[in-house]
Amino acid sequence: MIVVAGESLIDLIVGPDGRVEAIPGGGPYNVARTLGRLGRSVAFLGRLSSDRFGSILRAGLAVEGVDLALAPATDAPTLLAVAELDAAGGATYRFYVEGTAAPGLAPTDVPGGLPPTTTAFHVGTLGLVFEPMASTIEALVAAAPADVLVMADPNCRPTAIRDPAAYRARLDRILGRVDVVKVSVDDLAWLDPDAGPIDAARLILEEGPAAVLLTNGPQPVRLVTSRGVTELAVPAVRVVDTVGAGDAFSAGFLAAWAEAGRGRADLIDEAALVGPARFAIDVGARTTTRAGAEPPTLVELEGVARL
Repeated sequence: MIVVAGESLIDLIVGPDGRVEAIPGGGPYNVARTLGRLGRSVAFLGRLSSDRFGSILRAGLAVEGVDLALAPATDAPTLLAVAELDAAGGATYRFYVEGTAAPGLAPTDVPGGLPPTTTAFHVGTLGLVFEPMASTIEALVAAAPADVLVMADPNCRPTAIRDPAAYRARLDRILGRVDVVKVSVDDLAWLDPDAGPIDAARLILEEGPAAVLLTNGPQPVRLVTSRGVTELAVPAVRVVDTVGAGDAFSAGFLAAWAEAGRGRADLIDEAALVGPARFAIDVGARTTTRAGAEPPTLVELEGVARL
């Protein structure tokens, strides 16, 4: 089973024309939902509110077959994000956090740690920002069994990060146990403004990960390992909006990796990384062609190579 830890929230998406739409979201929520849609065994680890928005979030995971045994209910209200879209479909975010459900994830919510059936563990986005959720997830990463693949997507939201130095320090700590990092050029420009994206990715490798998947919108994805840089083309599509595309990309990678039956030992084989990365690109690109972080289904992906 793949476990995805972090926040769920409601995205209040404000279009260029001023229209507002409420969409279930949050990076980890999107990753878990996409993995379920792609037919993988997946559990969401995070608190869900008992309010109406929380019920919508819970239902959105359940319909995709996501295991909710690690998603305790709380009467705290649902975390809200306002995503303002520009004419090109890009999003900027503002968050309404205090006293909400997701950030309150505590060690007492996961007393047994990761389930023994866990094969991969995904963390990132606001799950590494808001407390006590961030410390809880950091501890789970540190305690992850040796055979569990750990993937991280910082998916940086500078407007939500009140203490950038503390955030960077936490990221440095968890990278020692992370195997694969998905990161965008925008993330790296904020995390390490003095370095170019490839140099910044190589610095991440020095912390411990075996691979960095570097995304840059419609530009080629670069797979960066200690052996070099491999460019992977991104198909040209008509972009409706980019909300959830990076999350779908991460889910696509993990889905293909799991389907191939690969584990941490396979990370030394660069060829083993390329197939899942190409599948991730296709899943992410298709997600941008529709509104509201809606990933493709398995039927839509028939014939798409995963290996």
